[in-house]
Amino acid sequence: MPSHAGSNDIFDRERASWHVDPASAFDAWMANQAFKASSANVYRAQWGLFLEWLNIKCVTIQTVDRPAIEQFVTQLDARKPQRMRYLRLIERVLDHIREIELASTNPARFIAQDGEARWRDARENEPTGFLAHGERATLITYLLSPIGDLSTGHRWRECRDRALVGVFLGGGVKTGEAATLSVSHFDWNQPWLTVEAANPAFNRQTWLAPFAIALLNRWISERKTARLLGNLLFPSAPSGRIMHKATMLRAVDAITLAAGIAESRRARASPQTLRNTFAADLFESGTAQEQVGQWLGFQQEISAQRLYRAWERWIGEEIREHDLARVKQGVTLANDPPL
Repeated sequence: MPSHAGSNDIFDRERASWHVDPASAFDAWMANQAFKASSANVYRAQWGLFLEWLNIKCVTIQTVDRPAIEQFVTQLDARKPQRMRYLRLIERVLDHIREIELASTNPARFIAQDGEARWRDARENEPTGFLAHGERATLITYLLSPIGDLSTGHRWRECRDRALVGVFLGGGVKTGEAATLSVSHFDWNQPWLTVEAANPAFNRQTWLAPFAIALLNRWISERKTARLLGNLLFPSAPSGRIMHKATMLRAVDAITLAAGIAESRRARASPQTLRNTFAADLFESGTAQEQVGQWLGFQQEISAQRLYRAWERWIGEEIREHDLARVKQGVTLANDPPL
């Protein structure tokens, strides 16, 4: 009983902190998120701008509603990916606040899923594309890093989400496929993942990158420790309930935020981006287009060919942007060795 009372005192103090000084409360919340210092500075600036806007509008964290949040995101002079990052940060913070207040709704929830929302009327971003080499390496480093000291409920979800991102980036799995994967579809420490389709004739095995295998091994162990029910590989709750696409999107957003790659991208790092990057890594290593198409589950060869051409165009743009940046920095490209 004393520990329970102490826990209530902690919640009471935190609730009061969000009421009185949401900027300081945000800093305290961030301290438990294991963000990089550079990422934390970006999120602190975004949250500060949101608080300034609320103050101008005479709205508080407790009274802010969905229309107000939509209005804030709409008035930002930014591209859609930047608006999405603001929205995801606000959604995540308000999730935490509503949790400690025992409230059932988050006014930021589902704004991102509204395809007709006015905040989307911003300058168009480039197609989903691929992760750059540095982004991929940074994300993998974060995924494999120690999870840290979290409560049981938060620990298994963090472990699950990292493994989920792992099968997108290291196995080329789609969100719909990930939702129906069962524990038996992965053999411990093996480089293959069985992906079943509605039509058994289209069942396949996809190759798993070593980092994805490590993430799945860790997740399977954590899943057993947490004693989650059911056979789904990625359940959304201890009861074994299926994980919906919106939950997966939020998980990917949270992971890319924590890894520190979200703020540097012009386009959202979606599950499709990660799937494309899985293919790009194989193309770069010399894997045949036909083989990549089979692992991705393409039914027609032309699909893999199109993805390969998109990757080639993207590589060309990356090289041109890199060279242009070097020219601006005064680097003489003529002295470079030939490619």
